[in-house]
Amino acid sequence: MTLAERLAAALINADPATGYLTGDSPDLAELDSPAEAAVLVAVTDRAKPGVILTQRTDTMRQHAGQVAFPGGRIDSTDADAIDAALREAEEEIALPRAQVAIAGTADRYRTGTGFAITPVVGVIPPGLSLVPHEIEVASVFEVPLAFLLDPANQRRASAMWQGRERHFYEILWQDRRIWGATAAMIVNLSRRLRWA
Repeated sequence: MTLAERLAAALINADPATGYLTGDSPDLAELDSPAEAAVLVAVTDRAKPGVILTQRTDTMRQHAGQVAFPGGRIDSTDADAIDAALREAEEEIALPRAQVAIAGTADRYRTGTGFAITPVVGVIPPGLSLVPHEIEVASVFEVPLAFLLDPANQRRASAMWQGRERHFYEILWQDRRIWGATAAMIVNLSRRLRWA
């Protein structure tokens, strides 16, 4: 069974009793109707798979300097969330869509800034030459999938934001801090995949 097939089977056959993180409740979100967005969870096809992540530039208007999956808002020209995630990955890190074997989509996640994000899980060959978009992406890096999915590496944290105490997950990898929506989507994947 290929890695893409294993991931696809895990996405389809997840235990519905598992408590997935859904993000902020509608009363905490800025918008009643969230903007639809999609991200690509690009998993490298190797004996010990990794996940491609980006560090956003410090000059970005939103989420400057944060670690994120490649992705963004679903445009009217996109066929669906998968099409949007592939387009954004091509724009942000020059990942050719033809190199991505789609395994499926994971649980949508709603942010406090008014987005509903669909994670699209795909498998890519290892060693692709990924080029960060100079305005949006400061760097591209890979984190072992097993590390990200290990609950021992998923720490709960909290901070005050807009007068409320907000709780979130964070994952520390080398000198990187993965937190917020990106970490929450990773936690959802770990609960769904139960990676062995």
